[in-house]
Amino acid sequence: MTHTRINLMLPSPFLARSLMKRRTFLSVAASAGTVACLDQPRLFAAEKMTLSKDDVILFQGDSITDAGRNKKSPVANEGLGRGYPNFISESLHHDYPDLNLQIHNRGISGNKVPDLDRRWQKDCIDIEPKILSILIGVNDIWHMLNGRYDGTAETYRDGFAALLERTRGALPTTTIVICEPFVLMSGTVKENRDKWFPEFDVRRKHAKEVAQNAEAIWVPFQTMFDDAVAEGTEAKLLAGDGVHPTPLGHQLMAKTWREVVGV
Repeated sequence: MTHTRINLMLPSPFLARSLMKRRTFLSVAASAGTVACLDQPRLFAAEKMTLSKDDVILFQGDSITDAGRNKKSPVANEGLGRGYPNFISESLHHDYPDLNLQIHNRGISGNKVPDLDRRWQKDCIDIEPKILSILIGVNDIWHMLNGRYDGTAETYRDGFAALLERTRGALPTTTIVICEPFVLMSGTVKENRDKWFPEFDVRRKHAKEVAQNAEAIWVPFQTMFDDAVAEGTEAKLLAGDGVHPTPLGHQLMAKTWREVVGV
């Protein structure tokens, strides 16, 4: 399959319209009866963030963030995988070649909130990022559906909130970015939609509440993908199985992340 590359420096007409919607954090209707958009409470977002020399940016999460990164000997700016953290890194280094930004990807496939908590000291706090971006939540329901995990939506909410409270205590000056968990109506999600919903929407709502309470920047990935589908892009071209983005999906995530975070 050939994927169209989204230029991270020059927005497409579709993306420009989509980003304009997201700047105001307004709800939009999901396409063709897919995931219903949630009410949008006030959340914190950066107008423009100033980066300084040697700033550290850390991406955390599950397989969507991992995206085949080098887990054996992870170092900044190398082996970041084939997903949105790598696309963000490439575009930031292009735009700020003299800043020597230190960008880390510590996502691990299969992770849930409790997994992040177990490795948080080494894989987050010790790194001391200026910007910490977290995308977590799809496995917290997917593994439950597969009978491999018994955590509830409340387990997800309370564990995530505790993790951010711990982070704020250890890293009070770090900017925290919470990315909205998402799925698209294709592949396994479409085939099992009655199992995924409304349970998944509850977890998305909890993620947003956790972000709001932590005064974190919220990146509305579900809204972004819903907008893309509404504009005419097939869901399977953005995430074939409904969970893991294609290169096109990852590029769209990278562009949206930079726009919302303000770097």
